[in-house]
Amino acid sequence: MSSIFSKIISGEIPCYKIYEDDKTFAFLDIHPETRGHTLVVPKVEVDKIYELPDDDYQALMSTAKKLSSHLEKATGNRIIWKVIGTDVPHAHIHLEPLDESWYHGRELEFTPEEFEKIRSELEYAQI
Repeated sequence: MSSIFSKIISGEIPCYKIYEDDKTFAFLDIHPETRGHTLVVPKVEVDKIYELPDDDYQALMSTAKKLSSHLEKATGNRIIWKVIGTDVPHAHIHLEPLDESWYHGRELEFTPEEFEKIRSELEYAQI
């Protein structure tokens, strides 16, 4: 059975996409803890990040690094990485702009228009 992330990658479920290449996909978390909370996922569906084939693991880390620099410039905030591994059975990294008002369990709510505005501000333009 496909994970929700595989369905997002395939276009079955819509998302606010920030970045895509041949091995990775990044989009806004619809349950964000901070403004700009982004998920970076490998296109290959593997439950645990440490079970990814080496090339997919390296691609995931490279994309997370590239997007972190991009998000930091776009938001003006340091980017926090989280690898939790239990919320969705598909390896992924949370990239969250540092927000001093953050607290455990916080979930921000945005309208579709607000999500689209955030997406357009944070989209990584490949050259």
